[in-house]
Amino acid sequence: MAASRPNVLLVHCHDLGRYLGCYGADIETPRLDALAENGACFENHFVTAPQCSPSRGSLMTGRYPHVNGLMGLAHGEWELGDGERILPHYLSEAGYETHLFGLQHITQDTDRLEYDYVHSEGNLYPGVAPTVHQANRAQNVADVVDGFLEREAFEPPFFASIGFFELHRVEEDNGRFGFDGDHYETDDPDAIRPLAYLPDRRGIRHDLAEMHGMVYAIDDAVGTILDALESNGHADETLVLFTTEHGIAFPRAKGNCYDPGIEAALLMRYPELTDDGRRYDELISNVDVLPTLLEFLEIDVPPEVDGRSFLPLLTDDEFDERDRLFAEMTWHDMYNPVRAIRTNRYKYIRSFWHLPKVYLTTDIFASEAGRMVRETDGVPPRPYEELYDLRESPQEDDNVAQEPRYQDVRRDLAAQLHEWMVDTDDPLLEGPVPPGDYETVTAWPDDIQ
Repeated sequence: MAASRPNVLLVHCHDLGRYLGCYGADIETPRLDALAENGACFENHFVTAPQCSPSRGSLMTGRYPHVNGLMGLAHGEWELGDGERILPHYLSEAGYETHLFGLQHITQDTDRLEYDYVHSEGNLYPGVAPTVHQANRAQNVADVVDGFLEREAFEPPFFASIGFFELHRVEEDNGRFGFDGDHYETDDPDAIRPLAYLPDRRGIRHDLAEMHGMVYAIDDAVGTILDALESNGHADETLVLFTTEHGIAFPRAKGNCYDPGIEAALLMRYPELTDDGRRYDELISNVDVLPTLLEFLEIDVPPEVDGRSFLPLLTDDEFDERDRLFAEMTWHDMYNPVRAIRTNRYKYIRSFWHLPKVYLTTDIFASEAGRMVRETDGVPPRPYEELYDLRESPQEDDNVAQEPRYQDVRRDLAAQLHEWMVDTDDPLLEGPVPPGDYETVTAWPDDIQ
């Protein structure tokens, strides 16, 4: 346990997944790699939703999207439910001074977040507007944090949420969505290592090369913040946590419950807790982050939190390891009701609507990478049940839901998923979830009713 409560920095970005050098990606990210080497790296951290607001809502509440009410994007028709409490609420009650830098994207009403101080403009939704984008570029936000630390413009202990715009795609003059290559350093497309789960095509390489520039920007910005902590004497008294909300903005990743969509970096550093470069391969969900922080800071974890603390894992105490985690999607830029369960070996995905084979969010559909796969992935039909043996098919490209030898596994995981939906009062069980005008939702298979 913490002898005295440390400061807490929660640094987060868009659409990164685990695309960092410390996770084996083909990119140099020296500052984030150093954070992993001097802290802790969670290799099997997954999020509750492959989209921005619902996943961020889970991170900040410790509750699943259909439980806290944030089942779609905050700039749309979705908000956290009445009475939902988020991390800064808990910390403020425990005596922390709370600060918001950059983006947040879990509500349109910043006042509802109840931060003591909001330091940057345009912090609601990243969108594609140039003024919002530029105001929240990683280095701009990091420079504000640097000045904040240098001036010691806080009363310890303090909590700071630090949100970067990157790696969100932006709409370009040609109507396509890219990674703003005019403002970021890009790499040579011919030197890019292809993504294992997508075909090796020029448009995908082009987008990856541009995306590298935004990753470099995040790495530099994190370096600025870490240097500021060190130079101002706060490194040893500050817990630093770095994460993102879902996978990269490419087909079969963002917007999908395949692993590339729900995987997320999670790095943590604090002296004597996570400072030895350990790598953890246990299953971790982003609903687990809030109860872990609360337990470490000796703040009571309320029973309504869905996540479980992994602090015992860090302190080498007895740890009740997860044998499964859940993910979901309901609304994004279209109705896309999906629920999923993942174990160390299997992934079971249940779709509840007539959907394309692979869901492409608007920014991916209108991208070079999306153009490469639209004809094969952006059309119907998608099976209502998908089952992947992750040992045999790590890219989730061999659906074995109908194979006889996997029927016991399929029924078991489907039943576990259904039980979770019942236990958490998932509104999808009652039919289509508004907004929308729909009459029916596909029923569960007869053998798991």
